[in-house]
Amino acid sequence: MFNNFGNSQFPIFAAKLKDMNYKPLCLLPVFLIFYLPGLSQEPAPARIILEKADSWTYNKEIRQNVQRLIGNVIFSHDSAYLFCDSAYLFEADNRVATFGNVRVKLSDTLNLYADSLRYDGNTKIAWANSNVRLIDNQTILTTDTLVYDRNTQIARYDYWGKIVNDKNVLVSLHGYYYTDKKTFFFKDKVLLTHPDYAMHSDTLMYNTLTEVAYFYGPSNITSNDKQDSIYCENGWYDTRLDLARFREHSKIYHGAAMLTGDSLYYERKNGFGQVFQDALLIDTVQNILLTGEYGEIKRQAGFAFMTDSALVTMVEKKDSLFMHADTVWATFDTSQHIRDIHCYHKVRFFRQDIQGMSDSLVFHTADSALMMYKEPVLWSGPNQLTADSIQLKLRDGQADSLKMFGSAFIISKDDSVRFNQIKGRNLLARFRDNQLYKVRVIGNAETIYYAREEDKTLIGINKARSAEMLIFLENNELSTITYIDKPEAHLYPEKQLPKQELRLRNFKWLEEKRPLKKADIFVWVSDPAPVREP
Repeated sequence: MFNNFGNSQFPIFAAKLKDMNYKPLCLLPVFLIFYLPGLSQEPAPARIILEKADSWTYNKEIRQNVQRLIGNVIFSHDSAYLFCDSAYLFEADNRVATFGNVRVKLSDTLNLYADSLRYDGNTKIAWANSNVRLIDNQTILTTDTLVYDRNTQIARYDYWGKIVNDKNVLVSLHGYYYTDKKTFFFKDKVLLTHPDYAMHSDTLMYNTLTEVAYFYGPSNITSNDKQDSIYCENGWYDTRLDLARFREHSKIYHGAAMLTGDSLYYERKNGFGQVFQDALLIDTVQNILLTGEYGEIKRQAGFAFMTDSALVTMVEKKDSLFMHADTVWATFDTSQHIRDIHCYHKVRFFRQDIQGMSDSLVFHTADSALMMYKEPVLWSGPNQLTADSIQLKLRDGQADSLKMFGSAFIISKDDSVRFNQIKGRNLLARFRDNQLYKVRVIGNAETIYYAREEDKTLIGINKARSAEMLIFLENNELSTITYIDKPEAHLYPEKQLPKQELRLRNFKWLEEKRPLKKADIFVWVSDPAPVREP
């Protein structure tokens, strides 16, 4: 090492150190630390050892330091063994080129096979070509060319590879196998096939021990029976247990239904799914949407539900209907179409032409019937309708008919302080162009009606009762009344009726609870607390 430094230059170097006030006693230890041979050198790489061969030839005229080995050739190198039919040993370079029935025993469970293979003992990297197989217990990787680095324990192929692991078969354009972690990483045109489904992905990682696939790019999973399909851009799928967690634009399709959200958990065998944040369930045939911040679907049981800002949207060309409740349930028929929708507690709905609220509500898709229970209120134009329960039927997206059961009551404003009123035990009504035009009151029918001239001059107050009534309206204003069975009707001047006579029993004007826009359905307006007398 001193010779390499140069005898002629060493005195000059020492003189310079002296000029820099370095003492000679300090020079030797510093110099030895940095220049003594062997202190900073890494251990020399292990040599490739020839363990066995049937025949051996050497011809320096062909190439120096190259040995030709034929028949049952065995090499060893740093705990690995290499078997082949024939080989060239480049002893000076510490590398070999092997041919025919090549096998590298890398560990007790990991073996590499190929028609030919080059191995560098210095870098511990192997290049395998033609009919390449890397077998690790029950996992088999086949490809045409493969590079294996024993330092990192990573195998790489750059042009199509196939992996078989239990029931799963994976194919990709590029791939890496981390043999120490038993994990494959696939890139470009990845396909995983299983007896029950197929997965297509842009980027996928797969663990051969757990048989879990991890997605890192656009991915599709389609069942072989075409019953369901899944799309996601991030997540994992346990192929052994058929459990999955998906994120980033994930969607589950089953028949006409589609479930999506920020995060999805899914059990494919029993069709159970959970969705978290921005949850959405769509019936693509009936154009019905269920949304919320949390939802579940149980396909085998035939139902799903949404909660936390739950919303039902019935999409129509002209005007969609929006319904909100604490919890929204949907049941499905055998074709996975929504059959019924159940809304529980604090139900409110809005459409431009009709609004309502109740404690609970059921919508039947077969006949487009909407049933409201427990203190239901329906608003249609200027009319407020209340009863013990209300059934509203839609046709082609418009209000068609109405049934009100028990304590039926219709109220509309005549002006700011006067109200027209219709009351009875039950009530049947028909709509035309989303406006009430025909009302039949059945049982204990009563009315209070402010009769006016065409110029709106008040004529008097028509107060009537009968067993039944038939009422026709035009432009949401009363046109004619027909009293049926035992009518009793009087027209009173306004001043002749005391104030308490201007309201039918159980009169309640609930205008402050009416949702006037979509956002209002998420606000529940409670009845004011009763005022206590001092």
